[in-house]
Amino acid sequence: MSKSDWSRRQFLGRSLAAAGVGASFAIGGTKSSGRVIGANDTVRVAVAGLNNRGGSHVGAFGRMSGVEIAYLVDPDTRTYAKRLKQLANLQERAGKTSGQAPKTVQDIRRVLEDRTVDAISIATPNHWHALMTIWACQAEKDVYVEKPCSHNVHEGRIAVAAARRYHRIVQHGTQGRSSPQWAMTVAAIQSGKLGKLLVSRGLCYKPRGSIGFQPNTDPPQEVDFDIWLGPAPKQPFNTNLVHYNWHWFWDFGNGDIGNQGVHQMDIARWLIPASKGTSATYPRTVISLGGRFGYRDQGQTANTQITVMDYGETQLIFEVRGLETAGYQGVKVGNIAHCEEGMIVERKFFPKGKSTPVPLVDLVQNEFHRGPGSDHFGNFLAAVRSRKIEDLNADILEGHHSAALCHLANVSYRLGEDVPFSKSSQSFGDDKEASETLARMEEHLKENKVPLDGQNYRLGRKLSFDASTESFVGDAEANQLLTRTYRPPFVVPDRLA
Repeated sequence: MSKSDWSRRQFLGRSLAAAGVGASFAIGGTKSSGRVIGANDTVRVAVAGLNNRGGSHVGAFGRMSGVEIAYLVDPDTRTYAKRLKQLANLQERAGKTSGQAPKTVQDIRRVLEDRTVDAISIATPNHWHALMTIWACQAEKDVYVEKPCSHNVHEGRIAVAAARRYHRIVQHGTQGRSSPQWAMTVAAIQSGKLGKLLVSRGLCYKPRGSIGFQPNTDPPQEVDFDIWLGPAPKQPFNTNLVHYNWHWFWDFGNGDIGNQGVHQMDIARWLIPASKGTSATYPRTVISLGGRFGYRDQGQTANTQITVMDYGETQLIFEVRGLETAGYQGVKVGNIAHCEEGMIVERKFFPKGKSTPVPLVDLVQNEFHRGPGSDHFGNFLAAVRSRKIEDLNADILEGHHSAALCHLANVSYRLGEDVPFSKSSQSFGDDKEASETLARMEEHLKENKVPLDGQNYRLGRKLSFDASTESFVGDAEANQLLTRTYRPPFVVPDRLA
């Protein structure tokens, strides 16, 4: 099915009609509620997606003064009781005895017609992130969207366009952007005192066991599986999808590089200077390799993956390991910056030949200010009140660029060919750092008793990328994977009309 090019009025007429509700949004450029949020006004939030990370959203907003959680949204009604209890406990501890319990609904479209809702906080599976962000912006709601903000590159670009078109505040859930320590690390590299940044390395060494094999069944009566599928292709219900293991299926997730890894990918990109005071966006080329090793199960994404991106003077190297492993330089989930004058390991600088770190604050010359708010959720609320995009620590544009790097890696990987480990030394040519990373990956697999003799891995296609068009150069097959076919009415448009 082809994607439609919806205007805002078409969105209101078609999408909400499909949900069986009336289209009652304001059409002008002001908030659908017709009010400007003052410093003392209550911000009414709907939390969409109530499993796992959704509990953190409920906890964060539930603790805040001046915030009311007006709706809890999830296709699975079994999730409601736990979050209602969590919120009631928070309110009791805060002395909010008169607070009204939020409404519970399965379909986000029923929330978007409520003019009194100011913001949507999205903690759904990845395949819903961008569409829900776009719909919320069109309904003139501000958005906190979990990482990654998109399921593919195209979705992220349209989400950015929607935020700008409808003048919305949209925060991306990469919390590292609200860390003064990481901002100081960026400033230290920008200072030039460490020499050039040679390699910006992200690590996602997080054990992920086998998910086994589960049969297709009818969905539980409590689950509206059609809503859960949303933009994804129609398919049978499987308990390996609902509620967490969807991460390892291409229709819904992006593997661990786009799950935990997007946090470290965001930091890795942030560290790479484009010019003084700014960070890089897209690489010139990308290549990714790996596989799903150590067990056989229904999962589709790689549990072991290396990605190399060319940023000119700097390489971005990203490693995913899903089997048990020791850390690299003592780090399992984090970032390492290899500079000419030494190495930054998780915000500690070790000069060449020295084992004692030097405080980064001694190296910083330029500003490393972060926006208002005590944490990432607080920063979002501060920007909602100020209406200043520049107050956000992780504006949707930054989120789009970092999420896109995970997608580029997966496109390379998915277009790869299976090759035997005996040819692994040729995978990165004469690239010393990348080849050393691959050698460590092979040792890691041997330690997990994965026999490499006769074993294949997927060697991804090396792809060139044009940052100005956000497309691959001369590879139509790769460009097809920058988007997907959408299932009406859950359609991300080609562009905003």
